[in-house]
Amino acid sequence: MNNDISPKYLMKLIADIETALWDLFPSSKYKNVRFYIEKWHKYEEGYNFNDHWENFTIHIDNNNNIDLTRTLNGIDGETLLKIAIDLGLETPDFIPSIPTFRNDIKAEYQSASATFESAFKKIESEPSIAIGLANSALESIIKEILKDERINSKIKSNKTLYDLVSEILKVFQLFPNSEMPNEIKTIGSSLLSIGQSIEKLRSDKTEFHGKTNDDYKIGEPIFTYFVVNSVTTVGLFLNSFYKAKFPKEKEEIVQYVSEDDDLPF
Repeated sequence: MNNDISPKYLMKLIADIETALWDLFPSSKYKNVRFYIEKWHKYEEGYNFNDHWENFTIHIDNNNNIDLTRTLNGIDGETLLKIAIDLGLETPDFIPSIPTFRNDIKAEYQSASATFESAFKKIESEPSIAIGLANSALESIIKEILKDERINSKIKSNKTLYDLVSEILKVFQLFPNSEMPNEIKTIGSSLLSIGQSIEKLRSDKTEFHGKTNDDYKIGEPIFTYFVVNSVTTVGLFLNSFYKAKFPKEKEEIVQYVSEDDDLPF
């Protein structure tokens, strides 16, 4: 991953991380920032005094404080991405749909938003768990949409992602059938397949359901990035389609006109 990150993007990422770290701690900033960076630092002693390995160097200034700018510029791109994700920073070049998705669901789908934030932070550290949480976030969004009284869905709350995607596609009249144009039929079938695949990954290839040591579990973040991107893409489409097909009724604004409106204050 590191070889694919442009220097221009890394410089912007470093600046964002530096700002976020100084803002993270209300007191003892230098001490706490150094403690935080040390948790990412790995060091191994060698056979000789000068023979050792470390993933990056923590630079200290003349006042015995961490030189954060110099330290961050010596950290590899992959670790910088992990730090950015841990701090909740947006990384649109690597997870392009996430910034839009996070903003889109924050106000209207609070439960899904909290679940998705947890998934986002675990992409690198616990990729298997992140997939399960992303699945749950998408389920939550669809359930909220189906609660709309104008939809009047009878689907039970314990249904899985595949069932929920099937139901919402029927509501949106996108469920594939013989009367549809082939292009629309393909979109509906693809959304069903995505929902089913994410659900199967969660059930069969993550730690959300009991696994033994011999069972395969997703452990590579690169697969998790792909799955989480798929969740955000589907979520954005369904929410946008819902808003277009079932727009919220605008509240009638009644303007109060006072008899004293001609007063100059």
